[in-house]
Amino acid sequence: MASSTATGLYEQSFDRDSCGFGLIANIDNQPSHWVLDTAIKALARLTHRGAVAADGKTGDGCGLLIGFPESFLRAVGADCSMQLAERFAAGCVFLSQDEDIATATRDAIEIAIEESGLLLAGWRVVPVDPSTCGEHALRTLPRIEQVFVNAPDGMQRATFNRSLFMARRRAEQRFFEIDPTAYVASLSSVTLSYKGMVMPEVLPQFYLDLQDERLATSVCLFHQRFSTNTLPAWRLAQPFRFLAHNGEINTISGNRNWALARAENFVSDKLEEVSELHPIISLTGSDSSSLDNMLEVMRAGGMDVLQAMRMLIPPAWHTVDTVDPDVRAFYEFWDCHLEPWDGPAGIVLTDGRYAACCLDRNGLRPARYVITRDRHITIASEIGVYDYENKDVVAKGRLGPGEMLAVDLRGGRLLHNDDINDILKARAPYKKWLKQGVRYLDSELVDRHMAAEPMVPETLKTYQKMFNLSREELNDIVAVLAQTELEAVGSMGDDTPMSVLSRKVRSVFDHFRQQFAQVTNPPIDSLRER
Repeated sequence: MASSTATGLYEQSFDRDSCGFGLIANIDNQPSHWVLDTAIKALARLTHRGAVAADGKTGDGCGLLIGFPESFLRAVGADCSMQLAERFAAGCVFLSQDEDIATATRDAIEIAIEESGLLLAGWRVVPVDPSTCGEHALRTLPRIEQVFVNAPDGMQRATFNRSLFMARRRAEQRFFEIDPTAYVASLSSVTLSYKGMVMPEVLPQFYLDLQDERLATSVCLFHQRFSTNTLPAWRLAQPFRFLAHNGEINTISGNRNWALARAENFVSDKLEEVSELHPIISLTGSDSSSLDNMLEVMRAGGMDVLQAMRMLIPPAWHTVDTVDPDVRAFYEFWDCHLEPWDGPAGIVLTDGRYAACCLDRNGLRPARYVITRDRHITIASEIGVYDYENKDVVAKGRLGPGEMLAVDLRGGRLLHNDDINDILKARAPYKKWLKQGVRYLDSELVDRHMAAEPMVPETLKTYQKMFNLSREELNDIVAVLAQTELEAVGSMGDDTPMSVLSRKVRSVFDHFRQQFAQVTNPPIDSLRER
């Protein structure tokens, strides 16, 4: 969670990106090299969703997040003379090419592992081929190594992963003084990351592990990054530790500030060291990385990804009359505790137990899925990411705004949006809690009888002037609201002078501007988006 200092006119908070993403999973949780190989081919077909530097070889970043390949890691660990316990973890670490700095960073990680009650098994240099990198990528190419960690005898997997989470966060706090560019891409007993600033088609040539037939997985997330106005970086390539994201979190400033403000309210008997997490999420870097941080904290606190993601990215339930009352109670209860992370956003994620995809309530990022007879599901930002026979397809569809689709890898079943809602609403008496703990306030500021009476024109003009209602607002905003009961839709472009420079008195709201452009990528098109 290290950050870099702004230089000149560049500021990280200006960064935005839009990408291509997807996942392939075996519903029965049967690992195979086919899943990995197919995901790599699918990733290569998303090359058009990213940019390429002038050298023709440096990309914005791409990567894979796979289920924990235990047998493969035991084999390569044995090659490095490691003694791996019955339960162990592996992590991917980006280190400095300077050996002294890299050694200090390793020491910081090892100290953090020991402080978290875990046992270091050893380090492995990940075999890579730098010749596949372009000039720009080579300039910032890190030393890539894997750290292996053993769990003490009798430690449960959930406790082990929480300890790994705390070990990583403790190490990151030391990175600020040693090497702010050091980065732990993943450290887990359920997933493993391979990502970098290379073109998708050469990712398996860069990471030689990906060519090894012994490397098998039952689930693989893949992601091609497109930096609209972001400086590409190895650390910003996706997937992150849990998720890959297409779009923008346009509420990111508020989400980060609220996360800091609510940090003291985060309490869990499963994560007693939560007070050490400061800041609780990254305040720099990409919006996707901050969302991943938040999901990490909630997972470490005891929530599964189904509940955590429905809290972070809820559907539009406030004004939908057809929502199940119990489902509404679930969303209303958690809405009091956590603000939505609004997009447009399409998310694919996995924690080893579930593989899932969800869209935010705007629904401006497409996600389509295909299920084949061999019990494999593919979800991606577009169709055709790999070749399959039509006769082998048993189901296909798309996610709507605010919907979520998940695969229960442990239970071997597909969970549609309603199935997930049924699971979540049954976990607690949310309606009872709302009735006991929430007081609803009815406003008495508006006298409905007076509001319905027509005003004398002179009086109406006085009030309009008092509230600074301009002719443009009356004709283009208020009139549209009254006639259609919908917000007005306008074209892009605004050459209005800044209100602060106006010679006339302007409404206080005119002095504030929307800080993002609401765009769709790819475009909503009646022909191509069927």
